[in-house]
Amino acid sequence: MYRILKSLLIFAIVTCHTYGISSLPAARAESSEKEQITLMLQNLFENRAKLLLDQNKELIKDYYLPSDRYSRHAFQHELDRAEYLQTWAHHRRMKFVNAECSIRIIRLNVTGDTAKVSLAQSLKVSYEYKGKYPGQHDFGIGTRHAIRLKKVNQSWLLEREWYSDPLEENPKLIQQCDTDFIPGKAPVSVRAHTKYNRLRAVEYANKYAGLAWGAGNEHRYNRKYLDYTSKGGDCTNFSSQVIGDKEEGGGLRMWRDWRYFYGNGGSQAWVRTDSFKSFLVHSGYGTVVAHGDFTKIVKFSNKLQQQGTEVYKFQPGDLIAYQLNGDIDHFSVIVGFDQGGYPLVNSHTADRYRVPFDLGWDKYTKYQVIHIRD
Repeated sequence: MYRILKSLLIFAIVTCHTYGISSLPAARAESSEKEQITLMLQNLFENRAKLLLDQNKELIKDYYLPSDRYSRHAFQHELDRAEYLQTWAHHRRMKFVNAECSIRIIRLNVTGDTAKVSLAQSLKVSYEYKGKYPGQHDFGIGTRHAIRLKKVNQSWLLEREWYSDPLEENPKLIQQCDTDFIPGKAPVSVRAHTKYNRLRAVEYANKYAGLAWGAGNEHRYNRKYLDYTSKGGDCTNFSSQVIGDKEEGGGLRMWRDWRYFYGNGGSQAWVRTDSFKSFLVHSGYGTVVAHGDFTKIVKFSNKLQQQGTEVYKFQPGDLIAYQLNGDIDHFSVIVGFDQGGYPLVNSHTADRYRVPFDLGWDKYTKYQVIHIRD
C-alpha cells in the first residue's frame, strides 16, 4: 500500500517574452513583484521555524487572510504542527532549542494580484534532553510546497497552501511512555564478505535523504531511480535503494520479484510497502525483531541492550515499517542513535534526516523493526 499523501498542486509555467524598449517597464515591474514575493516567503518560513520553538502565533498571523477560510485553515495548520512538536518533546523529556530553515523557489508566476509559487523547504531542528545526556542533537526535514498568494493593500498574503507535512498529527494522540531508551549505540557491521554492507547502506541513506537539512547530493534524490513521490510516495523505493543499490548502498542482490528495472521503475515488491515487507520476511533477507506500539518498542530495545544480544540488537541499516489499521503505511531506515539511545531514521516522503523514529506518528501506529541479516 502506498503512503497516502495530501494532494500537491503542481504549477506548470511556460514563459516566453521578447523584450523591446516598450516592454522594459513591465519587465521591471514584474521583477520587482517577484523580489517582494521572495522576501515575503523567506520571512514567513523563517517565522514558521521560530513558531516551532515558542508557539507564538503573532509571528505568522499577519501573513494570512483572516477573511478567507482556506487561508485560516493554513494558518491553523501551522499552529497545530507547532503544538504537536512541543507536546511530543514534553512527553519525551526533551526541549527544542533551535529551528531554522532555507527555501528554494522552483517556480513563480505572477498574474495581476495573484501569484502561484512552487518551493522546497529544508528545515533544521535541534533538541536537548532535560537534565541528562548532555549535548544537542540536530535533525532535518524537507518539504515541497505549492502556494497561492494574493496581493492586498500592496502586501502579498498567503491564500492557499498544499504540502505533505511529516508533523501533521494530533498532539492529544501522542503515546506517552515512562521508560527511556537505554543509551548506547549498536555497532555497525563492517565485516568483509557479507551480503549486506551496513556502513554503505547508512551512507547511502544520508547522501540521498533529499530536501531534508543535513542530506548530501545537493538535496537531490539518486537520479538512477524514478521518483515515486507523486505516485503515492517514495519511502519504499528509497528503502529498497538503501539496502539494494550495488554501487553505493547495502548491495543486497535483487531476487525473485524484488527488482528495479532501470529506466522503467521498480517491481511491486520494490516500491509497495506491504509487498516489500512480505518479500523481506519470506526471502530471509530480513526478520521482524520487534513489533508493537511505542512503549513495546522501547521495552524490547532495552531488553536486547541488557541481554547483549548482538544478532537482533537494533542496528543502523535496519528498517522500520509503520503500520496503520493493519496495513504497512511507511518505511524508514535506522541510521544511528542520539545521546539518549533514541533510534534515528531517514526516509522519503516527506524527507527526513536523522529524525527520532516516532516523530510525526501517534499512539495508533504500530512499528515493526526489521533486522536485515548480514
